[in-house]
Amino acid sequence: MKLTSLSIPDLKVIEPQIFNDDRGYFFESFNQEKFNKLLDLDYKFVQDNQSMSTRGVIRGLHYQREPFSQGKLVRVLSGEVYDVALDIRKNSQNFGQWQGIYLSEKNKKQLWIPPGFAHGFVVTSDEAVLAYKVTKYFSKKHEGVIKYDDDFLSITWPENKFKKISSKDSLGISFEKFKTL
Repeated sequence: MKLTSLSIPDLKVIEPQIFNDDRGYFFESFNQEKFNKLLDLDYKFVQDNQSMSTRGVIRGLHYQREPFSQGKLVRVLSGEVYDVALDIRKNSQNFGQWQGIYLSEKNKKQLWIPPGFAHGFVVTSDEAVLAYKVTKYFSKKHEGVIKYDDDFLSITWPENKFKKISSKDSLGISFEKFKTL
């Protein structure tokens, strides 16, 4: 596995070793021991989630408040997304900064998003299936949404003439409001 830190150093891209031959390919998508050693962490994943979305769907920016803040290991099983992580750790030097990366079935990259980040994505292919592991169980009472198009954040989403967003996500709070919580 290859590990790369992004401009927000706690965000990591994990690229598996892929074994190709004339039949197709094989790779180990997750190994708890190797993951913890590679990232020098001791997280355990408690839940696996999967979602399918069509072109133009924007999901996010979702987060969970303590004590349910989730670390996420995100990958795309089919299609492509532009995936965004926003640092919402109030004591972080990167507070309010975001990072975007394309994840796809072709590049097979995985994004490690530690606890304390909001997460969202937009589908850039006809459809995409995402799978992600989380370190804490979901808690409805601890969930929150920050506006994906908040002016303060100025997230550079790919051009999206097919924009589709849920009513819950469209009612997300501004980052300024989030800072007061």
